[in-house]
Amino acid sequence: DEDAAEDEEGAESADDVNSDSGPEEDEGPDSSDEEEAEDEESAADDDPLADEDDDESKLQEIDKVLGTKEKKTRGVGVFPAEPKRKGKPKDEYAGGDTSDEEDIRNTVGNIPMHWYDEYKHVGYDWDAKRIVKAKQGDAIDDFLQRMEDPNFWRTVRDPQTGQKVILSDEDIALVKRIMAGRNPDAEYDDHEPWIDWFTSEVEKMPIRNIPDSKRSFLPSRVERQKIGKMVNALKMGWAKTRAEQERLKAARKGPKFYMLWETDHGKEEMRRIHDHVTAPKRPLPHHSESYNPPPEYLFNENELAEWKRHEEEPWKRKLHFVPQQFKSLREVPAYDKFVKERFIRCLDLYLCPRGKRTRVTVGPEYLIPKLPSPRDLQPFPTLQNLIYKGHTDMVRSISVEPLGEYLVTGSDDRSVKIWEIATARCIRTIPTGDIVRSVAWCPNAKIPLVAVASGKRVLLINPKVGDHLLVKKMDDLLAEAPRSDTLDNERIRTAVQWGEVSEEDYKLGVRIAITHFREVKQVTWHGRGDYFATVMPDAANRSVMIHQLSKRRSQLPFSKSKGLVQCVLFHPVKPCLFVATQRHVRVYDLVKQELLKKLFPSCKWISSMAIHPKGDNLLIATYEKKVMWFDLDLSTKPYQQLRLHNSAVRNVAFHLRYPLFASASDDRSVIVSHGMVYNDLLQNPLIVPLRRLEHHDRVNDFAVFDVVFHPTQPWLFSSGADHTVRLYT
Repeated sequence: DEDAAEDEEGAESADDVNSDSGPEEDEGPDSSDEEEAEDEESAADDDPLADEDDDESKLQEIDKVLGTKEKKTRGVGVFPAEPKRKGKPKDEYAGGDTSDEEDIRNTVGNIPMHWYDEYKHVGYDWDAKRIVKAKQGDAIDDFLQRMEDPNFWRTVRDPQTGQKVILSDEDIALVKRIMAGRNPDAEYDDHEPWIDWFTSEVEKMPIRNIPDSKRSFLPSRVERQKIGKMVNALKMGWAKTRAEQERLKAARKGPKFYMLWETDHGKEEMRRIHDHVTAPKRPLPHHSESYNPPPEYLFNENELAEWKRHEEEPWKRKLHFVPQQFKSLREVPAYDKFVKERFIRCLDLYLCPRGKRTRVTVGPEYLIPKLPSPRDLQPFPTLQNLIYKGHTDMVRSISVEPLGEYLVTGSDDRSVKIWEIATARCIRTIPTGDIVRSVAWCPNAKIPLVAVASGKRVLLINPKVGDHLLVKKMDDLLAEAPRSDTLDNERIRTAVQWGEVSEEDYKLGVRIAITHFREVKQVTWHGRGDYFATVMPDAANRSVMIHQLSKRRSQLPFSKSKGLVQCVLFHPVKPCLFVATQRHVRVYDLVKQELLKKLFPSCKWISSMAIHPKGDNLLIATYEKKVMWFDLDLSTKPYQQLRLHNSAVRNVAFHLRYPLFASASDDRSVIVSHGMVYNDLLQNPLIVPLRRLEHHDRVNDFAVFDVVFHPTQPWLFSSGADHTVRLYT
């Protein structure tokens, strides 16, 4: 059916051709046939290839049947070359017309022809009629044409019309020359004789002896001005890249809106745009310009001679006039230099250029100090090594034995546990009967005691670990209470009581129980091990108490309350006590019983503090996510503030031997930092954050409560709300 439809369309196109030929061609087929026969004979005589072209003769027969004079069909099939006329052929390009589109029958242009794969036509001719696709034969038709058609080897298919075009001898010769790698033009001679336009003989005198102009020896002034403008634009920041120029160009092309009525605001805006620099004001009058200046402003003979000596160089004078003294204002004469000074002032305003000083922009990389690499600051804790499990509630406080073999922990499960550090084995569990808020191992290795703050009691426990001789000797010393002739006053007796323990507690290791009238939050030891201090935040002026173990006595160092006390610390070398309230830290001299200094951390709530082993630097942790480093010899304000945590900082700690310190926070992190303190007082401490350790789990918005370093190794212990204690090495 499709072939029949195509035949019908071909027939319709043939009828259209016949109808377009005009009335002269309809007079009779005989006359037209005779004329065509004569044209064919003349073409055969002129064309030597006419006998060999069988397709041309076949098409001529088809044209005879159709009765047309046109030799180039517009439908499907093969279109032959135009037959030559009798006589000398006329050159249609003799007048200079060299149209390249005359042979183009498909007017679709240079488009991909696969767009017409789904249609029956391949485009449109000059008359806007469809060009029907040529029939595509199968393999048998291709084989028959290969065997029968002598011009098969020179036939190509036109992709625009689908027709088969026979290449001429000139086209084939051109293709062969291109395939052989020769010049496409056969008339071009590659080996034509060389024309030596310039002789090889060196002349004594130049052929072109025009003297060079003076301008050729001088640099171009116009180019210098252009380069100067470019350099100035780069300095002032006016030069723009191509992308910025295109952006500005696009913005200028966009719509612009203007105010219909101009207002005062517009004038101020124009002043701002033009960047008007106001004139500098004259300096205010000095005491020397008074009509009755003080005597010290009047010139003596030497000063007057010096002033007159610089008459030719007036800019070197300190004053542009000589101060004079009058008894009253009405005696002051007219100023003879008034007009001259006003004239100079006008000249300055008119001639002197005004400008704004450009500020030197310092990049942040210049402000940030260059810190050493953490690899160069080893050793420091990097990995979690052991987990101490056994408590059933959050572990609030931990402490390490001075020799570094055992660890004591206090928890909200109302118990104290003694651990072996190397194996994470729980050696002993001591119930306390109340929540344990603070534990502290005596820093003196010869005194095997642990102070535990549980509720309102402070328990002194013998852990029964380490040297058995020291353990037995300590029990013998604490068995008998020392006699004291002095009597405590009423304030001390009502605040604290030293008492004996029951047999059950004694078997567990508790040797002394000190009962306070308020809940004890913290307990801390002095470096020698004979004194320890306790903190009761709710006890007002009796919130801090110092206890002496050898005499079993207590003292109240303060008679007035300076605020809500959070924690206290003993100085490691000097007889000083650090007392931290909510917003300040006070340093007291225990010998002179006076205030040494007051530190201002500029925070709202202090959580804990730690002192450097040398005693010259202090760390303060706050609930405002900050850790502050104080240099006590430098200032009463923080030397550096570290904002390393995302939540409240619970505790801080220094290492006794290595330049390390750590901070624990409720954001589950323990941050280890390098803190080097130099012996040279002119060199500031070096602080470098090293490692963030996040292994604890958060429970009810609590995470890590306490951190403490090993006394001899670069190890770190941390206790948290997840009922565990972790060791980092």
